Amino acid sequence: MNLSKEQTLFLKKQKRTTYLTHAVRIGVLVLLLGIWEIAADLSWVNPFITSSPSRIFRCTCDLAKNGNLLYHVGTTLWETLTGFALAVLLGFILALLLWWSDFFRRIAEPYLIVLNALPKIALGPLIIIWCGTGSRAIVLMTVLVSLIVAVMNLANGFLATDAGKIKLLESMRATKAQILFKLVFPSSLPSVFSMLKLCVGMAWIGSVMGEYMVSKAGLGYLIVYGGQVFKLDLVMSATVLLCLLAGIMYALVALLEKILVKRY
Repeated sequence: MNLSKEQTLFLKKQKRTTYLTHAVRIGVLVLLLGIWEIAADLSWVNPFITSSPSRIFRCTCDLAKNGNLLYHVGTTLWETLTGFALAVLLGFILALLLWWSDFFRRIAEPYLIVLNALPKIALGPLIIIWCGTGSRAIVLMTVLVSLIVAVMNLANGFLATDAGKIKLLESMRATKAQILFKLVFPSSLPSVFSMLKLCVGMAWIGSVMGEYMVSKAGLGYLIVYGGQVFKLDLVMSATVLLCLLAGIMYALVALLEKILVKRY
């Protein structure tokens, strides 16, 4: 494809801006870590309380040498991904019902609003009684935290479809299923990925919250255990690992969005 001189210059400028943005992001991170390390080394802050990047790195290496790192990371990752997948699947089904039936939507909306406002941690004792103290309780907590967010964002995206286009398809005798697959789903793609990005964060919140309550393994468990025995390096290491995993999961969703947006 032949591009004009102006288009070529614009694309080059866009690339330079993208590279500069990434470089500044990395630079800011390195600067903050450097200040943190220096402040701990010079005792500007108490390293026992705040830890430091080098101490966090050593603690993470110790976890890896002991064989505990993959075990705890794998436990939290499995619980989070399972809860995320279930929440998204159930969210799609409920949002589809809300779009498909006005009657169902009028009945369900008040309950969804109340459930969204309910602090999920209040259900913790019930979840423990229902599911015990294993991974099932943590997965259920993850689903409860993420589900309403998924339903409300998807339903809003489906219902925001251009009414004029729907009327046009109806005038051409399109069925509701045809309208759904030919119009509603494609036009709701931005809302779908917005929901997925929100659910990434909510899923991690739910899994760690569940691990705070009942887990005997996982990064949430390491945070609780480290706080109880004042191993704050362990607390910070687990927290940094959570940030990295959540960031990677978010980046994968963003990459999938770019691929599908180009295709559609």
